[in-house]
Amino acid sequence: MKKIVRIIIGVGCCILLAVSWIIIVNSKSNAEKQLILINQATALINENIFILAVPLLEEAAGYDAAHTLVAEKELKKLYISLIDNRGFPRKYTNLLEKQMVRRDAEPEVFIEAAEYYLSNSKTQEAMDILRNGITRTGDVQIVTLYENSRYVFETHRPSYDNVTAIYGTSTQVQLDGKWGIANIDGSIMIPCEYDKISTFNSGQAIVKRDGSIYAIDSNGNRIAVANGEASDFGNFADNRIPLLLKDGWCRATGEFETGSTMFEEIGMYSGGYAAAKVNGKWGVIGLSNDWLVPAEYDEIIQDELGRCFAQGAVFVRSGDSIHLISGGNAIGNVYENARPFNDEGYAAVKKDGKWGFINESGVEVIQFVFDDALSFGQHLAAVKIGEFWGYISMYGYTVIDAVYYDAKSFSGGSAPVLTDRGWQFITLLEYKRGATL
Repeated sequence: MKKIVRIIIGVGCCILLAVSWIIIVNSKSNAEKQLILINQATALINENIFILAVPLLEEAAGYDAAHTLVAEKELKKLYISLIDNRGFPRKYTNLLEKQMVRRDAEPEVFIEAAEYYLSNSKTQEAMDILRNGITRTGDVQIVTLYENSRYVFETHRPSYDNVTAIYGTSTQVQLDGKWGIANIDGSIMIPCEYDKISTFNSGQAIVKRDGSIYAIDSNGNRIAVANGEASDFGNFADNRIPLLLKDGWCRATGEFETGSTMFEEIGMYSGGYAAAKVNGKWGVIGLSNDWLVPAEYDEIIQDELGRCFAQGAVFVRSGDSIHLISGGNAIGNVYENARPFNDEGYAAVKKDGKWGFINESGVEVIQFVFDDALSFGQHLAAVKIGEFWGYISMYGYTVIDAVYYDAKSFSGGSAPVLTDRGWQFITLLEYKRGATL
């Protein structure tokens, strides 16, 4: 009997102690609870018992108290240590996402998350995080990591004998003497079986085959035919195609409805305007007969597609001098040569035998140190350094090495480059799913 009494008393004491402990613990503040849990977890970690330390730190991090960030920091270390275990990569990224959405999120969190995704070859996710971090914090370190990471690219397998600059999401490509249309990753859209092909616009392209000029859709179906008087054409944009008739060049629609105004030459429309030549002089004309720039110059500078106008500016040549015209006025310095602006970025101009860059206000923004250059496409410009071409950022730094025999401007995250295998396409991994900044 005495033994049973002693057992009952012992059990009662244990229960009393447990109840007392629960009361004591529950009476503590959340911050004190966090410290207890963190200390218990630390003891386990020191013994390399990581898996049992996880729930302790998860509980500590669950409190909104003074030591939450400490608990989260230690918890992330544990997740990384256990990252090869099922479920822990998701635990780690979930915690990072929780930290990044806080109103007072620290720049270091965005950097940590981006570096994790970069280390796992998830460039798109990393770029999304860095752009968000730049928008949220404006931190210099985030900007630096973004600039150092955004130029990773892949080279696509298809190669061609010749290509033109990318227009929209496609480009003209030549193979075995015939022309077709490729997507910006180099994959073929319209097979190379035409003597000539225009840019692809509004679901169609203009082609020449066996002396006939007609319009086709993306499947190669004939959808309109030019009259027999037409002998040549330019590139197609803004539902306008330059068409050469016996009396000169005119503007035609995609259905080959021709206007009455004739020109000695006319370029491709861009932004509603095209370079045009009348009476031996060049100007810039709109979709109707309104002249943005009067036809009084020796040349309107055009790119290889025939575009001349972007960002409200054009380059004109009088004699040996190139001028920038914006808002109807010549601005900036006089240059030896120039490339037209693209829809965004700086324009390449030549001075004293070297190429540099200006903005749309005529201000020189990148030094004149290049042997040749194209205007910026997106945030990159093709430049020639010695015998080879590479790309610089808008800060003027070389970000894609000059290893190519020739190069075109970026558009849609891709650019054609000339390699030992012919013309191929490189695509920034940042843009594989169409991201922009």
